[in-house]
Amino acid sequence: MGLFLSRNIVSFICSSPLFSKKNGGIPIPMQLENMVSLVSRTGRHLQRYEKGCRQVVGCIPYRFRQTKQDSSSVEELEVLVISSQKGKGMLFPKGGWELDESIEEAAYRETLEEAGVTGNLESKLGKWRYKSKSHGSFHEAYMFPLHVSKQFESWPEKTVRKREWMSVAEAKEACQNWWMKEALDEFVRRQTQPQQKEEQDEAVCT
Repeated sequence: MGLFLSRNIVSFICSSPLFSKKNGGIPIPMQLENMVSLVSRTGRHLQRYEKGCRQVVGCIPYRFRQTKQDSSSVEELEVLVISSQKGKGMLFPKGGWELDESIEEAAYRETLEEAGVTGNLESKLGKWRYKSKSHGSFHEAYMFPLHVSKQFESWPEKTVRKREWMSVAEAKEACQNWWMKEALDEFVRRQTQPQQKEEQDEAVCT
């Protein structure tokens, strides 16, 4: 899915003072800071393929929520999952990477369309090859972490999807795709690596 905007319209939006680019570089109308009303694009005439494999891009949107434990404040990692349109399971936002956009633009777009959030896109978690249950064809999927800075009250697929913030353990249990679970594991590994390195450095110093 994509946003059906011509290059001329996009250029106008990007240069107009009526629009903000605070949210990960995506132009958002200044008067609609808490709402997105753009419509998702349908069809696959711009779909990108590599050696017969459909190219798919997605994100693991995340945030740190402040919680109180005893007398101290603790940051808890949460990830955002969305409902599937065709099943009962949950998953992370993802969709086709199209010919008229970069891989980063596709990741931003799909996350905005399906989950209604934007933020800071981080380095790619990896690439996974899987077989589509609905079409029987092979897909290559790329996943990115996205540190959420803005959550919109309305977004293109609000009427067909539910979204829910979960702990990592809850998301791994609810997620219906094995390759997304692997991407989540890689994301968690990245999150814990700096802390583990700090602990090792402290142990050496003492």
